[in-house]
Amino acid sequence: MDFSFDIENSSSPYIQLLKVATLIPISHYLLGFSLIFFTFLYNFLEIHFFQDLFSAFRGQHVLLTFNSCSQLYKEVASKCEILHGRYLATPWLSSPHFQTVFLSFYGRAPSLRYKRELFVTPDGGTIALDWATNIDGMQVNGEVQTDDKEPVVVVVPGLTSDSDAAYVKHLAFKMVKRRWKVVVSNHRGLGGISITSDCFYNGGWTEDIRKVVEHIHQRYPEAPLFVVGTSLGANIVVKYLGEEGANIPISGAAAICSPYDLLIADRFLNRGVVQRFYDKVLTLGLKDFAQLHQPVLSRLADWDSIMKSRSVRDFDNYATRVVGKFETVDTFYRRCSSSSYVCNVMVPLLCINAVDDPVCTKESIPWDECRTNKNIILATTEHGGHLAFFEGMDAKSLWWVRAVDEFLGILQSSKMMQKPKEVEISPQISPLESLIDQGPFLNVVEHGLITAVASKPTTDAEEVQNEHAVCSNQAEASAITNVGSEPTIIPEVLQNEYSVSSNQDEYTSPDIEMDVHMTEKPNSPDAIIEPPKSNTTSHSSVPVLNYLKQLSRHSRKSFWLLAYIALVTSLPLVGSALQFLFRKKLRNIQKR
Repeated sequence: MDFSFDIENSSSPYIQLLKVATLIPISHYLLGFSLIFFTFLYNFLEIHFFQDLFSAFRGQHVLLTFNSCSQLYKEVASKCEILHGRYLATPWLSSPHFQTVFLSFYGRAPSLRYKRELFVTPDGGTIALDWATNIDGMQVNGEVQTDDKEPVVVVVPGLTSDSDAAYVKHLAFKMVKRRWKVVVSNHRGLGGISITSDCFYNGGWTEDIRKVVEHIHQRYPEAPLFVVGTSLGANIVVKYLGEEGANIPISGAAAICSPYDLLIADRFLNRGVVQRFYDKVLTLGLKDFAQLHQPVLSRLADWDSIMKSRSVRDFDNYATRVVGKFETVDTFYRRCSSSSYVCNVMVPLLCINAVDDPVCTKESIPWDECRTNKNIILATTEHGGHLAFFEGMDAKSLWWVRAVDEFLGILQSSKMMQKPKEVEISPQISPLESLIDQGPFLNVVEHGLITAVASKPTTDAEEVQNEHAVCSNQAEASAITNVGSEPTIIPEVLQNEYSVSSNQDEYTSPDIEMDVHMTEKPNSPDAIIEPPKSNTTSHSSVPVLNYLKQLSRHSRKSFWLLAYIALVTSLPLVGSALQFLFRKKLRNIQKR
Protein backbone atom coordinates (compact mmCIF):
# COMPACT_ATOMS: atom_id res chain seq x y z
CA MET A 1 0.00 0.00 0.00
CA ASP A 2 1.38 3.40 -1.02
CA PHE A 3 1.21 5.93 1.88
CA SER A 4 2.98 8.76 0.00
CA PHE A 5 1.21 12.12 0.20
CA ASP A 6 1.36 14.65 -2.63
CA ILE A 7 1.29 18.13 -1.05
CA GLU A 8 1.25 19.99 -4.31
CA ASN A 9 -1.81 18.20 -5.63
CA SER A 10 -3.63 17.93 -2.28
CA SER A 11 -7.12 19.33 -2.07
CA SER A 12 -7.07 19.75 1.74
CA PRO A 13 -8.13 23.28 2.75
CA TYR A 14 -5.42 23.41 5.42
CA ILE A 15 -2.74 22.66 2.86
CA GLN A 16 -4.10 25.31 0.56
CA LEU A 17 -4.18 27.82 3.43
CA LEU A 18 -0.56 26.98 4.28
CA LYS A 19 0.47 27.51 0.68
CA VAL A 20 -1.19 30.92 0.66
CA ALA A 21 0.47 31.87 3.95
CA THR A 22 3.92 31.18 2.51
CA LEU A 23 3.29 33.73 -0.21
CA ILE A 24 2.96 36.61 2.35
CA PRO A 25 6.26 38.51 2.83
CA ILE A 26 8.02 38.15 6.18
CA SER A 27 8.01 41.93 6.61
CA HIS A 28 4.21 41.87 6.75
CA TYR A 29 4.34 39.27 9.51
CA LEU A 30 6.76 41.43 11.48
CA LEU A 31 4.52 44.42 10.99
CA GLY A 32 1.48 42.46 12.20
CA PHE A 33 3.27 41.13 15.27
CA SER A 34 4.56 44.63 16.05
CA LEU A 35 1.04 46.01 15.85
CA ILE A 36 -0.28 43.29 18.16
CA PHE A 37 2.58 43.89 20.62
CA PHE A 38 2.02 47.64 20.54
CA THR A 39 -1.70 47.20 21.19
CA PHE A 40 -0.95 44.89 24.11
CA LEU A 41 1.62 47.31 25.53
CA TYR A 42 -0.72 50.28 25.03
CA ASN A 43 -3.41 48.62 27.14
CA PHE A 44 -1.03 46.98 29.61
CA LEU A 45 0.62 50.30 30.51
CA GLU A 46 -2.74 52.13 30.41
CA ILE A 47 -1.50 54.67 27.88
CA HIS A 48 -4.08 57.31 26.99
CA PHE A 49 -2.28 59.30 24.30
CA PHE A 50 -4.87 58.64 21.58
CA GLN A 51 -7.66 59.49 24.02
CA ASP A 52 -6.03 62.87 24.61
CA LEU A 53 -5.41 63.26 20.90
CA PHE A 54 -9.04 62.65 19.96
CA SER A 55 -10.11 65.20 22.60
CA ALA A 56 -7.78 67.77 21.01
CA PHE A 57 -5.59 67.69 24.15
CA ARG A 58 -8.18 69.53 26.21
CA GLY A 59 -7.93 67.10 29.11
CA GLN A 60 -10.67 65.68 31.30
CA HIS A 61 -12.89 67.50 33.76
CA VAL A 62 -12.07 67.25 37.46
CA LEU A 63 -14.83 65.40 39.31
CA LEU A 64 -15.81 67.06 42.59
CA THR A 65 -17.62 65.13 45.31
CA PHE A 66 -19.07 67.16 48.17
CA ASN A 67 -22.13 67.70 50.32
CA SER A 68 -24.80 69.84 48.68
CA CYS A 69 -25.14 71.90 51.88
CA SER A 70 -21.40 72.32 52.30
CA GLN A 71 -20.36 75.81 53.29
CA LEU A 72 -16.78 74.83 52.42
CA TYR A 73 -17.80 74.46 48.80
CA LYS A 74 -19.74 77.73 48.73
CA GLU A 75 -17.03 79.78 50.43
CA VAL A 76 -13.86 78.13 49.08
CA ALA A 77 -14.12 75.34 46.51
CA SER A 78 -16.56 77.20 44.25
CA LYS A 79 -13.91 79.91 43.81
CA CYS A 80 -11.13 77.47 42.87
CA GLU A 81 -10.68 77.68 39.11
CA ILE A 82 -8.24 74.78 39.02
CA LEU A 83 -10.69 72.38 40.67
CA HIS A 84 -13.41 73.43 38.22
CA GLY A 85 -11.13 73.15 35.22
CA ARG A 86 -9.56 70.27 33.32
CA TYR A 87 -6.45 68.23 33.86
CA LEU A 88 -4.30 67.26 30.87
CA ALA A 89 -1.30 65.06 31.50
CA THR A 90 2.00 65.75 29.76
CA PRO A 91 1.61 64.13 26.30
CA TRP A 92 4.88 62.21 26.46
CA LEU A 93 3.91 60.98 29.93
CA SER A 94 0.43 59.84 28.96
CA SER A 95 0.43 56.83 31.26
CA PRO A 96 0.07 56.55 35.04
CA HIS A 97 3.13 54.32 35.11
CA PHE A 98 5.21 56.74 33.05
CA GLN A 99 4.24 59.57 35.38
CA THR A 100 4.89 57.62 38.58
CA VAL A 101 8.28 56.31 37.44
CA PHE A 102 9.31 59.71 36.08
CA LEU A 103 8.46 61.34 39.42
CA SER A 104 10.47 58.76 41.34
CA PHE A 105 13.63 58.85 39.23
CA TYR A 106 13.67 62.41 37.94
CA GLY A 107 10.84 64.61 39.18
CA ARG A 108 12.39 67.94 38.16
CA ALA A 109 12.41 69.25 41.71
CA PRO A 110 13.01 73.01 42.08
CA SER A 111 15.94 74.46 43.98
CA LEU A 112 15.14 74.62 47.67
CA ARG A 113 17.00 74.89 50.95
CA TYR A 114 15.99 73.64 54.37
CA LYS A 115 16.86 74.65 57.91
CA ARG A 116 16.75 71.59 60.14
CA GLU A 117 15.26 71.41 63.61
CA LEU A 118 15.50 68.24 65.68
CA PHE A 119 12.31 67.66 67.63
CA VAL A 120 12.46 65.18 70.50
CA THR A 121 9.20 63.42 71.38
CA PRO A 122 8.16 62.48 74.92
CA ASP A 123 9.11 58.82 74.38
CA GLY A 124 12.65 59.76 73.35
CA GLY A 125 12.16 59.59 69.58
CA THR A 126 13.72 62.12 67.22
CA ILE A 127 11.90 63.78 64.33
CA ALA A 128 13.63 65.97 61.75
CA LEU A 129 11.64 69.14 61.01
CA ASP A 130 12.98 70.74 57.83
CA TRP A 131 11.93 74.36 57.38
CA ALA A 132 12.04 75.68 53.80
CA THR A 133 13.99 78.95 53.82
CA ASN A 134 14.73 80.20 50.31
CA ILE A 135 13.96 80.19 46.59
CA ASP A 136 16.75 79.96 44.00
CA GLY A 137 19.36 81.10 46.46
CA MET A 138 17.51 84.30 47.38
CA GLN A 139 16.54 84.56 51.04
CA VAL A 140 12.80 84.87 51.68
CA ASN A 141 11.66 86.45 54.94
CA GLY A 142 15.19 86.20 56.30
CA GLU A 143 14.97 83.89 59.27
CA VAL A 144 12.23 81.32 59.64
CA GLN A 145 10.62 83.09 62.60
CA THR A 146 10.08 86.57 61.08
CA ASP A 147 6.30 86.97 61.25
CA ASP A 148 4.42 85.06 63.91
CA LYS A 149 1.14 85.52 62.02
CA GLU A 150 2.32 84.01 58.74
CA PRO A 151 0.48 80.80 57.83
CA VAL A 152 2.43 77.61 58.47
CA VAL A 153 2.13 74.53 56.26
CA VAL A 154 3.18 71.17 57.70
CA VAL A 155 3.99 68.57 55.05
CA VAL A 156 3.85 64.85 55.90
CA PRO A 157 5.66 62.75 53.24
CA GLY A 158 4.72 59.28 52.06
CA LEU A 159 6.20 55.85 52.72
CA THR A 160 10.01 55.98 53.06
CA SER A 161 10.01 59.53 51.66
CA ASP A 162 11.48 62.62 53.27
CA SER A 163 12.01 66.31 52.55
CA ASP A 164 14.35 65.45 49.67
CA ALA A 165 11.52 63.87 47.62
CA ALA A 166 10.74 65.69 44.39
CA TYR A 167 7.01 66.11 45.02
CA VAL A 168 7.69 67.49 48.52
CA LYS A 169 10.02 70.12 47.05
CA HIS A 170 7.44 71.05 44.43
CA LEU A 171 4.86 71.69 47.15
CA ALA A 172 7.26 73.49 49.50
CA PHE A 173 8.55 75.67 46.68
CA LYS A 174 5.02 76.71 45.72
CA MET A 175 3.98 77.55 49.27
CA VAL A 176 7.18 79.49 50.03
CA LYS A 177 6.49 81.65 46.97
CA ARG A 178 3.26 82.60 48.72
CA ARG A 179 5.41 83.87 51.62
CA TRP A 180 4.15 81.13 53.92
CA LYS A 181 6.26 79.09 56.30
CA VAL A 182 6.71 75.47 55.22
CA VAL A 183 8.01 72.68 57.43
CA VAL A 184 8.44 69.05 56.40
CA SER A 185 7.81 66.64 59.27
CA ASN A 186 9.97 63.65 58.35
CA HIS A 187 8.99 60.29 59.73
CA ARG A 188 11.10 58.66 62.42
CA GLY A 189 14.27 57.20 61.02
CA LEU A 190 14.04 59.15 57.75
CA GLY A 191 15.82 62.27 56.58
CA GLY A 192 19.17 60.98 57.85
CA ILE A 193 18.06 60.74 61.50
CA SER A 194 18.71 57.66 63.60
CA ILE A 195 16.02 55.84 65.56
CA THR A 196 16.39 56.89 69.20
CA SER A 197 13.52 54.93 70.75
CA ASP A 198 11.74 51.64 70.27
CA CYS A 199 8.85 53.34 68.47
CA PHE A 200 8.73 53.20 64.67
CA TYR A 201 6.26 55.03 62.47
CA ASN A 202 3.54 53.23 60.52
CA GLY A 203 0.55 54.09 58.37
CA GLY A 204 -1.69 54.76 61.35
CA TRP A 205 0.77 56.29 63.83
CA THR A 206 -0.68 59.75 64.49
CA GLU A 207 1.12 60.54 67.74
CA ASP A 208 4.09 62.16 65.97
CA ILE A 209 2.06 64.55 63.84
CA ARG A 210 -0.04 65.37 66.91
CA LYS A 211 3.04 66.38 68.91
CA VAL A 212 4.55 68.28 65.98
CA VAL A 213 1.35 70.27 65.44
CA GLU A 214 1.17 71.11 69.15
CA HIS A 215 4.82 72.17 69.11
CA ILE A 216 4.38 74.47 66.10
CA HIS A 217 1.12 75.87 67.45
CA GLN A 218 2.83 76.76 70.73
CA ARG A 219 5.57 78.57 68.82
CA TYR A 220 3.17 80.42 66.50
CA PRO A 221 -0.14 80.61 68.39
CA GLU A 222 -1.59 83.33 66.14
CA ALA A 223 -0.57 81.79 62.80
CA PRO A 224 -3.05 79.75 60.74
CA LEU A 225 -1.83 76.16 60.62
CA PHE A 226 -2.35 73.88 57.60
CA VAL A 227 -1.37 70.24 57.13
CA VAL A 228 -0.76 68.51 53.79
CA GLY A 229 -0.27 64.73 53.68
CA THR A 230 0.90 62.75 50.67
CA SER A 231 0.35 59.02 50.01
CA LEU A 232 0.76 57.17 53.32
CA GLY A 233 1.27 60.54 55.01
CA ALA A 234 -2.19 61.51 53.76
CA ASN A 235 -3.66 58.46 55.48
CA ILE A 236 -1.96 59.56 58.71
CA VAL A 237 -3.28 63.12 58.34
CA VAL A 238 -6.89 62.06 57.67
CA LYS A 239 -6.81 59.63 60.59
CA TYR A 240 -5.36 62.34 62.83
CA LEU A 241 -8.07 64.81 61.82
CA GLY A 242 -10.78 62.21 62.46
CA GLU A 243 -9.39 61.34 65.87
CA GLU A 244 -9.19 64.96 67.04
CA GLY A 245 -12.49 66.24 65.66
CA ALA A 246 -12.99 69.98 66.21
CA ASN A 247 -10.57 70.32 69.14
CA ILE A 248 -7.57 70.86 66.91
CA PRO A 249 -5.41 73.89 66.04
CA ILE A 250 -5.58 73.05 62.31
CA SER A 251 -7.27 75.59 60.03
CA GLY A 252 -7.29 73.39 56.93
CA ALA A 253 -5.73 70.30 55.41
CA ALA A 254 -5.16 68.43 52.17
CA ALA A 255 -4.73 64.70 51.53
CA ILE A 256 -3.08 63.70 48.24
CA CYS A 257 -3.34 60.14 46.88
CA SER A 258 -4.27 58.64 50.23
CA PRO A 259 -4.78 54.85 50.32
CA TYR A 260 -7.62 55.32 52.88
CA ASP A 261 -8.23 51.58 53.35
CA LEU A 262 -4.93 49.77 53.85
CA LEU A 263 -6.52 46.34 53.61
CA ILE A 264 -7.95 47.06 50.16
CA ALA A 265 -4.64 48.63 49.12
CA ASP A 266 -2.82 45.46 50.19
CA ARG A 267 -5.13 43.28 48.12
CA PHE A 268 -4.70 45.62 45.16
CA LEU A 269 -0.88 45.42 45.25
CA ASN A 270 -1.09 41.64 44.93
CA ARG A 271 -3.66 41.58 42.15
CA GLY A 272 -1.91 42.23 38.82
CA VAL A 273 1.53 41.96 37.31
CA VAL A 274 2.15 45.72 37.26
CA GLN A 275 0.94 46.15 40.83
CA ARG A 276 3.26 43.39 41.98
CA PHE A 277 6.12 45.30 40.42
CA TYR A 278 5.26 48.33 42.56
CA ASP A 279 4.94 46.00 45.54
CA LYS A 280 8.49 44.76 44.97
CA VAL A 281 9.81 48.31 44.64
CA LEU A 282 8.11 49.41 47.86
CA THR A 283 9.43 46.32 49.63
CA LEU A 284 12.99 47.12 48.60
CA GLY A 285 12.56 50.63 49.98
CA LEU A 286 11.27 49.27 53.28
CA LYS A 287 14.14 46.79 53.54
CA ASP A 288 16.65 49.58 52.89
CA PHE A 289 14.98 51.58 55.65
CA ALA A 290 15.24 48.57 57.97
CA GLN A 291 18.95 48.12 57.22
CA LEU A 292 19.61 51.72 58.27
CA HIS A 293 18.22 50.90 61.71
CA GLN A 294 19.25 47.27 62.08
CA PRO A 295 20.64 47.64 65.65
CA VAL A 296 17.22 48.72 66.94
CA LEU A 297 14.95 46.71 64.69
CA SER A 298 16.82 43.44 65.16
CA ARG A 299 16.11 43.63 68.90
CA LEU A 300 12.39 44.08 68.38
CA ALA A 301 11.64 41.67 65.52
CA ASP A 302 12.98 38.68 63.60
CA TRP A 303 15.69 40.21 61.44
CA ASP A 304 16.16 37.19 59.15
CA SER A 305 12.46 37.11 58.32
CA ILE A 306 12.48 40.85 57.60
CA MET A 307 15.30 40.46 55.11
CA LYS A 308 13.45 37.58 53.42
CA SER A 309 10.31 39.68 52.90
CA ARG A 310 9.13 39.60 49.30
CA SER A 311 6.18 41.96 49.62
CA VAL A 312 4.95 44.87 51.69
CA ARG A 313 2.61 42.49 53.46
CA ASP A 314 5.54 40.25 54.45
CA PHE A 315 7.45 43.24 55.79
CA ASP A 316 4.43 44.43 57.75
CA ASN A 317 3.97 40.92 59.11
CA TYR A 318 7.55 40.49 60.32
CA ALA A 319 8.37 44.10 61.26
CA THR A 320 5.56 46.67 61.41
CA ARG A 321 3.03 44.38 63.08
CA VAL A 322 5.51 43.11 65.65
CA VAL A 323 6.92 46.52 66.60
CA GLY A 324 3.46 48.08 66.70
CA LYS A 325 2.07 45.25 68.86
CA PHE A 326 -0.68 44.24 66.42
CA GLU A 327 -2.03 40.69 66.49
CA THR A 328 -2.25 40.11 62.72
CA VAL A 329 -1.43 42.02 59.58
CA ASP A 330 -5.10 42.45 58.73
CA THR A 331 -5.73 43.84 62.22
CA PHE A 332 -2.95 46.35 61.64
CA TYR A 333 -4.42 47.37 58.28
CA ARG A 334 -7.94 47.74 59.66
CA ARG A 335 -6.97 49.78 62.70
CA CYS A 336 -4.61 52.06 60.79
CA SER A 337 -6.94 52.81 57.87
CA SER A 338 -8.26 56.36 57.73
CA SER A 339 -11.48 55.43 55.92
CA SER A 340 -13.18 54.82 59.29
CA TYR A 341 -12.30 58.34 60.44
CA VAL A 342 -13.43 60.33 57.40
CA CYS A 343 -16.88 61.00 58.84
CA ASN A 344 -15.36 62.57 61.98
CA VAL A 345 -13.24 65.18 60.19
CA MET A 346 -14.29 68.62 61.45
CA VAL A 347 -11.86 70.93 59.63
CA PRO A 348 -11.80 71.93 55.93
CA LEU A 349 -10.15 69.08 54.01
CA LEU A 350 -9.32 68.75 50.32
CA CYS A 351 -8.78 65.19 49.09
CA ILE A 352 -7.20 64.59 45.67
CA ASN A 353 -6.95 61.19 44.00
CA ALA A 354 -6.33 59.87 40.50
CA VAL A 355 -8.59 57.12 39.22
CA ASP A 356 -5.66 55.45 37.42
CA ASP A 357 -3.37 55.53 40.48
CA PRO A 358 -1.24 52.36 40.15
CA VAL A 359 -0.48 52.21 43.90
CA CYS A 360 -3.64 53.42 45.67
CA THR A 361 -6.68 51.93 43.98
CA LYS A 362 -9.88 53.89 43.39
CA GLU A 363 -11.76 51.09 45.17
CA SER A 364 -10.56 52.40 48.53
CA ILE A 365 -11.75 55.99 47.98
CA PRO A 366 -14.56 56.72 50.50
CA TRP A 367 -16.94 58.39 48.06
CA ASP A 368 -20.06 58.19 50.24
CA GLU A 369 -18.28 59.29 53.42
CA CYS A 370 -16.87 62.35 51.65
CA ARG A 371 -20.28 63.15 50.22
CA THR A 372 -21.93 63.12 53.66
CA ASN A 373 -19.23 65.18 55.40
CA LYS A 374 -19.71 68.93 54.92
CA ASN A 375 -16.05 69.60 55.70
CA ILE A 376 -14.57 67.56 52.84
CA ILE A 377 -14.10 68.27 49.15
CA LEU A 378 -13.03 65.22 47.13
CA ALA A 379 -11.43 65.96 43.75
CA THR A 380 -10.71 63.03 41.44
CA THR A 381 -9.06 63.07 38.03
CA GLU A 382 -9.16 60.38 35.39
CA HIS A 383 -5.38 60.42 34.99
CA GLY A 384 -2.41 61.48 37.07
CA GLY A 385 -0.67 58.40 38.44
CA HIS A 386 0.58 58.32 42.01
CA LEU A 387 1.56 61.79 43.31
CA ALA A 388 2.62 62.84 39.82
CA PHE A 389 -0.05 64.80 37.89
CA PHE A 390 2.57 66.28 35.54
CA GLU A 391 1.28 68.95 33.19
CA GLY A 392 2.69 71.03 30.35
CA MET A 393 5.05 69.96 27.60
CA ASP A 394 8.10 70.42 29.81
CA ALA A 395 6.57 68.54 32.80
CA LYS A 396 7.89 71.09 35.27
CA SER A 397 4.63 71.55 37.14
CA LEU A 398 2.45 69.24 39.24
CA TRP A 399 -1.27 69.86 38.92
CA TRP A 400 -2.14 68.85 42.47
CA VAL A 401 0.43 71.30 43.87
CA ARG A 402 -1.30 74.18 42.10
CA ALA A 403 -4.70 72.92 43.26
CA VAL A 404 -3.61 72.72 46.91
CA ASP A 405 -1.94 76.13 46.72
CA GLU A 406 -5.11 77.72 45.35
CA PHE A 407 -7.41 75.93 47.80
CA LEU A 408 -5.39 76.86 50.89
CA GLY A 409 -4.94 80.43 49.66
CA ILE A 410 -8.67 80.98 49.19
CA LEU A 411 -9.41 79.19 52.47
CA GLN A 412 -6.99 81.42 54.35
CA SER A 413 -8.76 84.57 53.14
CA SER A 414 -12.32 83.22 53.45
CA LYS A 415 -14.91 83.79 56.16
CA MET A 416 -14.37 80.27 57.47
CA MET A 417 -11.05 81.33 58.99
CA GLN A 418 -12.81 83.86 61.22
CA LYS A 419 -15.32 81.36 62.58
CA PRO A 420 -14.69 80.48 66.23
CA LYS A 421 -13.77 76.87 66.73
CA GLU A 422 -15.84 74.62 68.89
CA VAL A 423 -14.25 73.69 72.15
CA GLU A 424 -16.46 70.78 73.02
CA ILE A 425 -18.12 68.35 70.68
CA SER A 426 -20.81 65.83 71.35
CA PRO A 427 -19.49 62.39 72.14
CA GLN A 428 -19.25 60.25 69.04
CA ILE A 429 -19.04 56.56 68.69
CA SER A 430 -15.54 55.43 67.89
CA PRO A 431 -15.31 54.52 64.20
CA LEU A 432 -13.67 51.24 65.11
CA GLU A 433 -16.18 50.31 67.84
CA SER A 434 -18.18 47.31 66.78
CA LEU A 435 -19.48 44.03 68.18
CA ILE A 436 -16.30 42.25 67.24
CA ASP A 437 -14.31 44.73 69.35
CA GLN A 438 -16.64 44.11 72.29
CA GLY A 439 -16.16 40.38 72.10
CA PRO A 440 -13.21 38.29 73.28
CA PHE A 441 -9.87 39.25 71.85
CA LEU A 442 -8.58 36.38 69.75
CA ASN A 443 -5.02 36.03 68.53
CA VAL A 444 -4.35 33.90 65.45
CA VAL A 445 -0.95 32.21 65.72
CA GLU A 446 0.90 29.83 63.46
CA HIS A 447 -0.64 26.58 62.20
CA GLY A 448 -4.12 28.11 62.55
CA LEU A 449 -4.19 28.00 66.35
CA ILE A 450 -6.34 30.63 68.07
CA THR A 451 -5.65 31.79 71.59
CA ALA A 452 -7.81 34.10 73.68
CA VAL A 453 -5.90 37.13 74.88
CA ALA A 454 -8.49 39.20 76.73
CA SER A 455 -12.03 38.72 77.81
CA LYS A 456 -13.04 42.38 77.78
CA PRO A 457 -12.51 45.23 75.32
CA THR A 458 -9.81 47.74 76.01
CA THR A 459 -10.64 51.42 76.28
CA ASP A 460 -8.90 54.22 74.46
CA ALA A 461 -7.09 55.24 77.65
CA GLU A 462 -5.76 51.72 78.09
CA GLU A 463 -4.59 51.66 74.48
CA VAL A 464 -2.71 54.91 75.02
CA GLN A 465 -1.14 53.50 78.16
CA ASN A 466 -0.11 50.40 76.24
CA GLU A 467 1.46 52.50 73.53
CA HIS A 468 3.46 54.50 76.07
CA ALA A 469 4.51 51.30 77.78
CA VAL A 470 5.65 49.82 74.48
CA CYS A 471 7.61 52.94 73.48
CA SER A 472 10.69 52.48 75.62
CA ASN A 473 12.93 55.43 76.37
CA GLN A 474 16.10 53.48 75.81
CA ALA A 475 18.09 54.61 72.76
CA GLU A 476 21.25 53.53 71.02
CA ALA A 477 24.26 55.40 72.40
CA SER A 478 25.74 55.99 68.98
CA ALA A 479 22.54 57.43 67.52
CA ILE A 480 20.99 59.48 70.34
CA THR A 481 20.97 63.27 70.23
CA ASN A 482 22.24 64.90 73.40
CA VAL A 483 19.87 67.46 74.90
CA GLY A 484 20.84 70.09 77.45
CA SER A 485 24.18 71.72 78.02
CA GLU A 486 26.01 69.24 75.81
CA PRO A 487 26.29 70.09 72.08
CA THR A 488 24.00 68.31 69.66
CA ILE A 489 25.68 65.56 67.66
CA ILE A 490 24.71 65.23 64.01
CA PRO A 491 24.63 61.55 63.04
CA GLU A 492 26.97 60.51 60.26
CA VAL A 493 24.01 59.25 58.27
CA LEU A 494 22.54 62.77 58.27
CA GLN A 495 25.77 64.28 56.96
CA ASN A 496 25.93 61.76 54.14
CA GLU A 497 22.28 62.37 53.27
CA TYR A 498 22.78 66.03 52.47
CA SER A 499 26.28 65.82 51.02
CA VAL A 500 24.99 64.05 47.93
CA SER A 501 23.78 66.45 45.26
CA SER A 502 21.01 65.74 42.81
CA ASN A 503 21.51 65.08 39.11
CA GLN A 504 19.80 68.36 38.33
CA ASP A 505 21.93 71.43 37.84
CA GLU A 506 19.57 73.73 39.69
CA TYR A 507 19.42 71.60 42.83
CA THR A 508 21.32 72.88 45.83
CA SER A 509 22.14 70.77 48.87
CA PRO A 510 20.14 72.06 51.85
CA ASP A 511 21.89 73.84 54.69
CA ILE A 512 21.13 72.32 58.08
CA GLU A 513 21.08 74.23 61.31
CA MET A 514 20.42 72.13 64.39
CA ASP A 515 17.90 73.30 66.98
CA VAL A 516 16.55 70.76 69.44
CA HIS A 517 13.20 71.22 71.20
CA MET A 518 11.49 68.91 73.61
CA THR A 519 7.77 69.01 74.29
CA GLU A 520 7.99 67.30 77.63
CA LYS A 521 10.47 65.19 79.52
CA PRO A 522 10.47 61.54 78.61
CA ASN A 523 9.09 59.26 81.23
CA SER A 524 11.72 57.66 83.39
CA PRO A 525 12.04 53.87 83.19
CA ASP A 526 10.62 53.63 86.69
CA ALA A 527 7.52 55.58 85.69
CA ILE A 528 6.56 53.43 82.74
CA ILE A 529 2.89 52.59 82.92
CA GLU A 530 2.30 48.89 82.99
CA PRO A 531 -0.44 47.66 80.68
CA PRO A 532 -3.54 46.43 82.47
CA LYS A 533 -3.45 42.74 83.16
CA SER A 534 -6.10 40.62 81.58
CA ASN A 535 -8.57 38.72 83.69
CA THR A 536 -8.41 35.83 81.28
CA THR A 537 -8.26 32.43 82.88
CA SER A 538 -6.10 29.63 81.63
CA HIS A 539 -9.05 27.95 80.02
CA SER A 540 -9.43 29.36 76.49
CA SER A 541 -13.13 28.54 76.24
CA VAL A 542 -14.18 30.94 79.00
CA PRO A 543 -13.89 34.11 76.83
CA VAL A 544 -15.87 32.42 74.07
CA LEU A 545 -18.65 31.52 76.49
CA ASN A 546 -18.65 35.06 77.84
CA TYR A 547 -18.92 36.37 74.29
CA LEU A 548 -21.88 34.11 73.55
CA LYS A 549 -23.62 35.34 76.70
CA GLN A 550 -22.90 38.95 75.73
CA LEU A 551 -24.20 38.34 72.23
CA SER A 552 -27.37 36.78 73.56
CA ARG A 553 -27.94 39.76 75.85
CA HIS A 554 -27.47 42.25 73.00
CA SER A 555 -29.80 40.49 70.58
CA ARG A 556 -31.74 37.51 71.88
CA LYS A 557 -33.85 37.29 68.72
CA SER A 558 -30.80 37.15 66.48
CA PHE A 559 -29.19 34.53 68.71
CA TRP A 560 -32.21 32.21 68.70
CA LEU A 561 -32.69 32.82 64.98
CA LEU A 562 -29.18 31.57 64.36
CA ALA A 563 -29.85 28.54 66.56
CA TYR A 564 -33.05 27.83 64.63
CA ILE A 565 -31.24 28.08 61.28
CA ALA A 566 -28.50 25.76 62.51
CA LEU A 567 -31.10 23.22 63.66
CA VAL A 568 -33.08 23.34 60.43
CA THR A 569 -30.03 23.01 58.21
CA SER A 570 -28.78 20.05 60.23
CA LEU A 571 -32.09 18.09 60.07
CA PRO A 572 -31.44 16.64 56.57
CA LEU A 573 -28.07 15.36 57.70
CA VAL A 574 -29.56 13.84 60.86
CA GLY A 575 -32.37 12.25 58.85
CA SER A 576 -29.95 10.74 56.34
CA ALA A 577 -27.84 9.32 59.15
CA LEU A 578 -30.89 7.79 60.88
CA GLN A 579 -32.11 6.36 57.58
CA PHE A 580 -28.72 4.82 56.91
CA LEU A 581 -28.58 3.21 60.36
CA PHE A 582 -32.18 1.98 60.05
CA ARG A 583 -31.47 0.30 56.70
CA LYS A 584 -28.33 -1.31 58.07
CA LYS A 585 -30.20 -2.81 61.03
CA LEU A 586 -33.02 -3.98 58.72
CA ARG A 587 -30.54 -5.84 56.52
CA ASN A 588 -29.02 -7.54 59.55
CA ILE A 589 -32.48 -8.69 60.64
CA GLN A 590 -33.25 -10.05 57.15
CA LYS A 591 -29.98 -12.00 57.09
CA ARG A 592 -30.88 -13.68 60.34
